[in-house]
Formats: sequence, structure tokens, C-alpha cells
Amino acid sequence: MALNSLGFDKAPADTRVVVAMSGGVDSSVVAAELAAEGYDVVGVTLQLYDHGAALAKKGACCAGRDIHDARRVAETMGFPHYVLDYENKFRESVIDEFADAYLAGATPIPCIRCNERVKFRDLLETAKDLDADCMATGHYIQRKMGERAELHRAADPDRDQSYFLFSTTQEQLDYLRFPLGHLESKAETRALAAKHGLGVADKPDSQDICFVPNGSYAAVIEKLRPGAVEPGEIVHVDGRVLGTHRGVIHYTIGQRRGLGIGGGEPLYVVKLDAEAQRVVVGPKDMLATRRVPLHQLNWLGDGAIADLPPEGIELLVKVRSTRPPREAILRPVGDDRAEVELVVAEEGVAPGQACVFYAPDGERVLGGGWITR
Repeated sequence: MALNSLGFDKAPADTRVVVAMSGGVDSSVVAAELAAEGYDVVGVTLQLYDHGAALAKKGACCAGRDIHDARRVAETMGFPHYVLDYENKFRESVIDEFADAYLAGATPIPCIRCNERVKFRDLLETAKDLDADCMATGHYIQRKMGERAELHRAADPDRDQSYFLFSTTQEQLDYLRFPLGHLESKAETRALAAKHGLGVADKPDSQDICFVPNGSYAAVIEKLRPGAVEPGEIVHVDGRVLGTHRGVIHYTIGQRRGLGIGGGEPLYVVKLDAEAQRVVVGPKDMLATRRVPLHQLNWLGDGAIADLPPEGIELLVKVRSTRPPREAILRPVGDDRAEVELVVAEEGVAPGQACVFYAPDGERVLGGGWITR
């Protein structure tokens, strides 16, 4: 028997798939398309934080409005839909670490932690408990079969979400499906939503981190960690005190604007010393770095990372989600740590960000790690 579109050798009607539904157009289209193909679809939406706060915020994922939108899609397409309360798990696994990392002077990426620790761990286990053959999401990334399941960048480079999914493990990848990864544009997704008569066809994309209204990280940290925003000194790398700041959490590596230290040479934030409550500034050339230490590695390449040659391998890496992959050498330092040497120095490499590995052709995702000091 031929494999169905999800890769199983049985009829769609005999294939149960749990779809993680955020209430946005992407996951709604995944659920609708699979239901239209005849799959046994079960929609699941996660309530990740307090409804009262969520409802006050437009454009966030998993808020009250989004739960309503996901439910309407399920009703339209005729499949069951469940809402799971993951507030405590989300707070423990994502929000608390986000706050603590910011207070330590790092620049965290909670969306990666949410995929890693909530959606692809707890929700995935729930899908297995429901006897689902697989779990599907609306992420723009491709899963291709080589000797085993591989992760590849999305066909649409503008929508590619591989940077945020580098920590997906091989075991998770075997179970996950990403039906939108091959689409050439977001317009195709919206056209599919309109074809199925979904009310979310024209719903705008969420821009912010779901629990950070209006992109104001500092306001969220102050709420989570009262009293944590201590003022301190803005110090030049040569030791001169240039002014005062209103809390390390208001600054990021590479920042130039809003420092309030007046004329002279352009100065940039080159280091955040959270313990001493200091923001260290210096000339732009101090932002450039070629050696990037990593920990908490996830390897999706062939073989084990410990088996790589000590001199390292050539590949491409991204040190920020908004930058194109750059040439680098990856040298493992044990199972869980590595050093990346960039062929050309990059600016603004910040602890707490991810460094994601790609094959030399830039398509296959080979894993990645977290940038450490």
C-alpha cells in the first residue's frame, strides 16, 4: 500500500493526527487540510497564561481570542478540539527562565524554550496518550526522509522557522509533521484558509512574544521580579564612568540608541555585568567576535557529535534569527559543549541567543546550541 501524505502505510481515516492549534492561520490551515484529506484529526490548543491578561492583548498567540478562533475552525471542519491548561508548565519551563536570564544580562529566546519544553515535550506526550500516529504543527520548516527523518529549512526563506526549532530532538522529529514547510509563500497559506471558509484567513500574524505585550520585555520582568530593576553605572571599557542607567534589563548587547551618555565617539553596549549592575560600553569594533562558545547542544546531523574530528567540520551557522547563515567551523568539546569559529567576525553575538548549525548548502538543519559566556 502506498504511503499517505503523512508517511504512514494506511488510509488517512485510520491515521490519527493531533494538530497543535494556536488559533492563528497557519495551524488552522494544517488542521483543515488534514481533515479535508480524511485524517482522524484532533485539535489541541494550549492555554499558556492567564485569560484576563491574555484577552487584553491583541495579536498574541494562545490568548482567549485565539482559543475561540481555534474552536471555530474545528467546528467548521468537523473534528474534536480540546483546550489544555498549561499555565503552570509554561510558567515553570519558559517564563521563569526568561526572567532570570534577562536579570543575569543574557538575551533569552523563550519561543525556542516553549517549543522544546512545552509543545514538543508535554504536548507531544499528550498526543501519544491520545493514540495519535503523529503530531502536526503550523511551523514553516520541512521534514524530509533520508536514512532517518531530517530537518530542512522551509521552502519560503522569509517564513523559515528553523532557527527556533534547532533544539528539536531526533525522537521528536520522528513523530512530528510540518505540512506547511513546502509552501512558497504565506499567500498560499491564506488562500488555503479561504478555500476552507476559515474565519482566520485574514487574521494578522502575531509579532510579539506571546506573554510580552507590545514588545516591552522590561515591563514584564518588573512584574515577574519586583525590585529587580536596580539602577547602576554606565562604564566605558577603559574604566571611565559615563553615566547611570535604570536597570541592566533595559539594555542589549550591540545597543547604541537610548544610552543617554551624549556626544563624542559612537558607543555601543559591549557587555552586561548583571552582578555589578553595570552596563559596559565601547567602540563598535569591540562587538565583533569570531569565537562563539556553546553549551546545551542538540545534534541532528549524521552520527554522534562526539564522533566529529577534533579539528572540527565546516558548516554554516546563524547567531541571530534575522541573519543569514555564515561560514564557520564547529569543534565539539565533549557531548554537550562546542566552540564555533566564524570565518568572518560577527557583531552582537550575545549570551542567551542560539547558534544554529546548517549543512554547507544551507538547507539541512544540523542542530545547534546556546551561546554562553
